[in-house]
Amino acid sequence: MKRSMAIFGVAVLGLFMLAAGAVAQDSGSALRDLLRGLGGGEAQAPATGDDTARRVPLGAAEMQLSFAPLVQQTAPSVVNVYAARRVQQRSPFAGDPFFEQFFGNQFSGPPRGQSSLGSGVIVDGDGLVVTNNHVISGADEVRVALADGREFDSEVVLRDERADLAVLRLDTDESFPALAFGNSDQLLTGDLVLAIGNPFGVGQTITSGIVSALARTRVGVADFGFFIQTDAAINPGNSGGALIDMQGRLVGINTAIFSRSGGSNGIGFAIPSNMVAAVVAQARGGADAFERPYLGADFQPVTPQIAESLGLDRPLGALVIDVDPDGPAGAAGLRAGDVVLAIDGAAVEHPDALGYRLATIGPGSTTALTILSRGRERAVEIVLARPPETRPAQETLIKGASPFAGAVVANLSPRLRQRLNLPGRGDGVVVTQIERGAPALRAGLRPGDVIVAVNGRPIATVEDVVRLADSGGRSWRFTLNRQGRTINQFLRF
Repeated sequence: MKRSMAIFGVAVLGLFMLAAGAVAQDSGSALRDLLRGLGGGEAQAPATGDDTARRVPLGAAEMQLSFAPLVQQTAPSVVNVYAARRVQQRSPFAGDPFFEQFFGNQFSGPPRGQSSLGSGVIVDGDGLVVTNNHVISGADEVRVALADGREFDSEVVLRDERADLAVLRLDTDESFPALAFGNSDQLLTGDLVLAIGNPFGVGQTITSGIVSALARTRVGVADFGFFIQTDAAINPGNSGGALIDMQGRLVGINTAIFSRSGGSNGIGFAIPSNMVAAVVAQARGGADAFERPYLGADFQPVTPQIAESLGLDRPLGALVIDVDPDGPAGAAGLRAGDVVLAIDGAAVEHPDALGYRLATIGPGSTTALTILSRGRERAVEIVLARPPETRPAQETLIKGASPFAGAVVANLSPRLRQRLNLPGRGDGVVVTQIERGAPALRAGLRPGDVIVAVNGRPIATVEDVVRLADSGGRSWRFTLNRQGRTINQFLRF
């Protein structure tokens, strides 16, 4: 009996040694062969429709595999971005008209330096780097440090505050390793990803995780509403860094975290690579600002009540609330009350998703919309146009003694509305900027305010504001439109 047990033990040990040797050569195929021999059948990888099959790790051997080859391939393309600015120290009397009139800025201290640190990704061998706009916002000087320690000056080629993206060009003729763009639309929840950046300034750091969710919106980060969510650790300093897939392709730019402590809680957000690629493409074409296509329509989310009234089984899509009859949407026959359900076959869950899809397509392209109109689904083709400049902006600094003194105003057009991210459509006059300490600032005006009426008179052009400002007067009544809200002001000046 003991002899039989010994023989059985040796046989089992031999079987496991054989399996272990096979795993060392090819862990996946050996384990599948072993399972087949033991009656376990063939382990199947789930079909995904992508050219790269996804499957769970097969055994402990595969779980011990390393990301090191992937890191060695991609890390040299991730850089550190240093932004420096000079800030004038303000006196406690700053903004007080009496002290500024008689003493100027003599109570202010000398300018002092401020700096910020972020990350960036080389996306072109000629030295084109993409990062977050908030990393370089207001900077007087931007330097880029490579993973090998070399540093270069850079110039800002393009920036877009809405998408929180900026494109830099290194001031050198050298060539650099660049990351190729992946298709972020092919990502699935659960896919493995790596985040590369410089958190807290400690140096280049690699973290791993999965895609936790897709198309995240309303996360309180800039105006962009189509984020990739990941649990790969992202911390301050990672902004602008790379989110890469298991093929070493750039699938996102790490932008923000959800945190109450300032550190990573496993909820990070990245801008999808398809959006980044669209911004970089316009930068390569010589643009200094990202231009989105003009559809000529305004949208709002579909609420559960609206969905029920339209016969939808759940709230989804972008509800058309206003259409410019002369714009592409009007020419294609869209009407208020229609719901956009899909664009080029991709489902539209909300207006932010529609805006994202349009931005990645770009002006000059033709797109197919699936819409629900009067209870019936139909497909329409729309040629996406550039935002038209229906009249010159004619930016003008208002002078004289009026509540508008010190404000720069401009004539509105669809192009200017898009640049300033103003809702609605139509003409008018908008405040584009205000001088520090100006009467306009003390009167409650802000950049982005649309001046609707002054002293009961409607405002249509810059000349209207200039003429009324020159007329003087002590009592002023004016109406503003601030991001869709009507504000009435009355003051004695």
